[in-house]
Amino acid sequence: MAPRSQPSERQRRLGTELRKLRTRAGISGSRAAEILDADRARISNIEAGRIDVSRNRLYKVLREYGCPDGPYFDALMGMAQDRGTGWWDDFRDVMGRHALDLAELESRAASIRVHQPLFIPGMFQTEEYAQAVIESMPSDVESADRYVQFRMARQRVLAGDAPVPYHAVIHEAALRVRISSAQVMRKQLLKLIEVSRLPHVTLQIFPFERGAYAAYSRPFVLFGGPTAELDTVYLEQPPAPAFLGDGERNDEYGKMFERLAELALDPVDPEAAPESHVQRDSLSLIQHVMYEL
Repeated sequence: MAPRSQPSERQRRLGTELRKLRTRAGISGSRAAEILDADRARISNIEAGRIDVSRNRLYKVLREYGCPDGPYFDALMGMAQDRGTGWWDDFRDVMGRHALDLAELESRAASIRVHQPLFIPGMFQTEEYAQAVIESMPSDVESADRYVQFRMARQRVLAGDAPVPYHAVIHEAALRVRISSAQVMRKQLLKLIEVSRLPHVTLQIFPFERGAYAAYSRPFVLFGGPTAELDTVYLEQPPAPAFLGDGERNDEYGKMFERLAELALDPVDPEAAPESHVQRDSLSLIQHVMYEL
């Protein structure tokens, strides 16, 4: 099989983890080739995600690399078995590789933490808001409806029998930036309140008066993996989004998110009665902005 030119993020990540384990074990690429009875080029392609490795061969490699039994070992074996197929395959005609990788990563995440400074996160958007955002960007107008359908389909991770825990810190600017009409924004803010009352969703608003914390202008998503070693940071940046799997960088963004959550208003409490809101919190700010529309 010829090496693939566009490996998925899952395939790249598995290869990266194998390279980390090999390097940590002090095993050369040539020795790894001997273990798999392959040539050095094949090892390079496996570690770049361009060629798959069978479960039997992966099991042998992990043993040789000294990877201990446990959740991390099991997760790597699962990544090799996973074919990466899902509902997102229906959108390959319009969505690029990064968008498909994002949907697959969301479907596998143990937890999701989001910071968004300018837009309502896609997971919370109404169809009308999503349509307006997509139409404001340079894209194929004929594909806009399909883009919206894709964004709405991504929201299924918040539903079902085992929804993913989701924590969002949204800057107040995202509430106030007028996307389309006042009616569209009012409906969007109502949905924000509705979704924030889900027991597995934590929603906080970062108000203007808390100052210009260094991270507030940088959108990012933290995906919790089956183990800490497989956590991933997703950065929305030009010219293309980036997926980071480096432990130190992940820790950096994790601390950044913790600081944002500390500075943000208290989250919406689905159990609290309206009369219990004696001080300003995320719910009261959303309602205030909505009533100003």
